[in-house]
Amino acid sequence: MCPDRVGLDALKSFAESEVKYVFRTWGCLVICAALWGCADLGQRGVEHDRADGRVVPLEPASDAWNRVVGNLLQTPEENDPWQPFPLPGKRFAAFELVESPSGPVLSVQADRSVSILRQRISGTGVGPTTNLIDFSWKVDGLPEGAKLSESDREDSPVRVLLSFDGDRGNWSARNHRLSEMSRLLTGEELPYATLMYVWSNHDAPETVVVNPRTDRIRKVVVESGAAQVGHWRKYRRDIRADFVRAFGEEPGPLRAVALMTDTDNTRTRLRAWYGPLVLGAR
Repeated sequence: MCPDRVGLDALKSFAESEVKYVFRTWGCLVICAALWGCADLGQRGVEHDRADGRVVPLEPASDAWNRVVGNLLQTPEENDPWQPFPLPGKRFAAFELVESPSGPVLSVQADRSVSILRQRISGTGVGPTTNLIDFSWKVDGLPEGAKLSESDREDSPVRVLLSFDGDRGNWSARNHRLSEMSRLLTGEELPYATLMYVWSNHDAPETVVVNPRTDRIRKVVVESGAAQVGHWRKYRRDIRADFVRAFGEEPGPLRAVALMTDTDNTRTRLRAWYGPLVLGAR
């Protein structure tokens, strides 16, 4: 193998290692969008929960899908539609609209997979005054062996992600490298800060877990352990208070919100449901 090829392979390996979590976290990337057309976003035939199970026959990302999902996941007006994004090299499990006793909800059958549904916040974004978020979810199991503080076991059955803009002037050199690699490989910089609400296998509720690859991603545990598996859980969170507690600073403009279910590291299988989400000051 020629020296140039050795150098390119080494650079590729390093870059893939550095941006792995960026891919897994947002999946909103140019490469992902290019692969979207090859993914089976309309998979069917999975056995559903009796109470939350009949598939709503709407094509993902169609106008009808966008209307129903937009009513289910409510954010400030004039934002982009919610979009599913498969990740390169990762198994993708589709988000499905299914009927529940209270109306349509989103469901995903995770199987050693990563599922992300994201909406960009347009214009100036949502500032600190729009600081409340309500959301709900249900799972039928937890990813066995998952641990949020370890990059090779960092799975969670359900997540709500919020990304914020801010001044990158005080970033570490490592975070700048991560952001630049993300931009070069995907067309998007690493968000200034990402706040996640997660269901943890073991961490106590209200624990803040710093991502092992970058301190610009921090997770607030809102549910822990298996006691509530199989039950709908509802939450109201003060985004500003959680951001200040997690990052020690005021949040900047909100740029995106996402749902994420991932079991790829633990290679496990489970089903998750997402109910209504409402973002906005009330």
